[in-house]
Amino acid sequence: MFDSPTSFLTLGGPVVFLLLGISVVALAIILAKAFQFWSVRVGRHASARSAVAQWRSGDRTKASQNLLKDQSLSAALIRSAMDALRALDQQTLSPQERDLREERLREEISARAADRLFGLSSWLKALELASQIAPLLGLFGTVLGMIDTFQTLQESGSSANPTTLAGGIWVALLTTACGLAVAIPVAVAVTWFETRLEKERAALEVMLTGVFTAGPKPGGQE
Repeated sequence: MFDSPTSFLTLGGPVVFLLLGISVVALAIILAKAFQFWSVRVGRHASARSAVAQWRSGDRTKASQNLLKDQSLSAALIRSAMDALRALDQQTLSPQERDLREERLREEISARAADRLFGLSSWLKALELASQIAPLLGLFGTVLGMIDTFQTLQESGSSANPTTLAGGIWVALLTTACGLAVAIPVAVAVTWFETRLEKERAALEVMLTGVFTAGPKPGGQE
């Protein structure tokens, strides 16, 4: 069907070139996001959940220390909350003052978690946009191709060749196929990233709640 990739691009016209550019950018973003998710261990909560269980059982020093070697996002945030609460336990405060400081601390940790999650969601809108406009660009290219084909048919008059007409139609439909070929995998990637982020957000909320609702350690000692 195609002698070379160059002939494929030539037949598709400017729209196929544009879709090729979109696919290259989308692939680069997908690879960058995959590396980012891997580097902060998104979805890996075993150590953090175990530490929260230790924290609630009263073994607070060990709970925090067990997270030192864990490079995941959840472990870093949970450890920050634990260390801050341990420092708070060592201070002599009235119940009202402690509750106030603990509430401020919880808001600070929650804001930090939201900021980290927002950073992980960066560029996902660009991928979503690519998945939406790629099929539209493909359809646009097809419409332009069909217009050109039927214009040629009109100019040919009674001497029009059906084979030429069929060839023009399949070339026009080529851009729609290219648009779908770009949009489908990008849409799958966006859904996967967003699902992982939602699970990470829910897990962090549950674990942080578990840390903050454990209450002060009796006697304020480690």
